[in-house]
Amino acid sequence: MTAAEFVTSGEPQTEFQIEGILEPSIVRYFQTLNAGEFQATAALFAQDGVMHPPMESGIVGPDAIAAYLKQEAQNIKAYPRQAVAETTENDHMQIQVSGKAQTSWCSVNVIWLFTLNQQQQIQYTKVKLLASPQELFALHSQK
Repeated sequence: MTAAEFVTSGEPQTEFQIEGILEPSIVRYFQTLNAGEFQATAALFAQDGVMHPPMESGIVGPDAIAAYLKQEAQNIKAYPRQAVAETTENDHMQIQVSGKAQTSWCSVNVIWLFTLNQQQQIQYTKVKLLASPQELFALHSQK
């Protein structure tokens, strides 16, 4: 496995090591998300691409994804650590990235599940919070 490094813009420059990430669209997803460049993040999705945030319905298409991110992801930073990728029988790439997400009020372990189509566009992503229901309720109550 190799490591991909990227730098987020904004406050102090921070480098990330994401073990196992080779796909530029996945690295770019985290770069643009952390930089607050939500239009650029959404542009990585296929026209019928779906983003499935935690505790939300799927959001379909780059325009809807950009609007959602502008509203909901303003103060969220993603800290991906490692990834595992495999190619499916229809030549799509499935990638699981583990790491942390940080908001102004909490930090939680996360798994991002991605499916890339043959054009390396994000076809689907799901963000899974790795916390018990009790922990999620406690975090929500603190907000």
